[in-house]
Amino acid sequence: MPEPTEPFEEGRAIAATGAGGATDLAMEEGESLEKTPGGPRGTGPEKKPRSLWSDAWHDLRRNPVFIVSGLVILFLVVIAIWPSLIASGDPLDCDLSKAQEGSQPGHPFGFNGQGCDVYTRTVYGARASIQVGVFATLGVTLLGSVLGGLAGFFGGAWDGLLSRITDIFFAIPVILGGLVLLSVVSNNTVWPVIGFMVLLGWPQISRIARGSVITAKQNDYVQAARALGASNSRMLLRHITPNAVAPVIVVATIALGTYIALEATLSFLGVGLKPPTVSWGIDISSASPYVRNAPHMLLWPSGALAITVLAFIMLGDAVRDALDPKLR
Repeated sequence: MPEPTEPFEEGRAIAATGAGGATDLAMEEGESLEKTPGGPRGTGPEKKPRSLWSDAWHDLRRNPVFIVSGLVILFLVVIAIWPSLIASGDPLDCDLSKAQEGSQPGHPFGFNGQGCDVYTRTVYGARASIQVGVFATLGVTLLGSVLGGLAGFFGGAWDGLLSRITDIFFAIPVILGGLVLLSVVSNNTVWPVIGFMVLLGWPQISRIARGSVITAKQNDYVQAARALGASNSRMLLRHITPNAVAPVIVVATIALGTYIALEATLSFLGVGLKPPTVSWGIDISSASPYVRNAPHMLLWPSGALAITVLAFIMLGDAVRDALDPKLR
């Protein structure tokens, strides 16, 4: 007589034939896969893929160049905002009887040609240099990114016109342009110098932004968005800009140190910042005639300038290595 079939259990289907065991095994395996989080048993939960920015931050946190340069820049920004934290004196308080004297108790860097404390002036000089570098970089990046991004996205006559304009600006020597334009400015603030840097600096960022936008708009996701009827503003802001901004950030970071050096150069030539503004370039210019008799007057402001420029260039190199997929 045939054996009685077993009752059905919830979630199982057992047949009297030999195929029933295989069916039951397959259903049990399916249940175990559904109950196991993230995939098959033993593989563990699936990890969410990281974006370009999270990958870049992951690499930067482990890059000693980024850590060292970041700490130096953080220190410079802090003393530029609150110089009184490490310098209690007045950079404009001078005593001619101490002119060109060396290090003394309470004055570790000595005195300059007018009897001003070199240490205090070196600390306070960071404010003007950092201010010029930051605001010039922001202005150049904003203006160049907007013009270059629009030219790369729309192309046509606008792209051709912008390319010819940038060629004209590239033909102007920066130092000669500064000597001509800033020599007629009598304002002692930092804004004429910042405006000059923005005027002659935006073409470089514009070229970078234009090339990045042209590359990004050829990707499949942008073409798909266009086919689905996305507007130009949506494609530019949501799909192109996030994927084209990385090269601009890298160039802007490196350029910040360049603008600080350019401000010091223009101040050294007498057309940049002017007294009573405290600037490393002004102190280097005033110390250069006394370099043989009092080298300390030139050593400290020029050393602070070199460290600042090097820190921003190193930071830009670290950011470039983290954001460039070809260097991974």
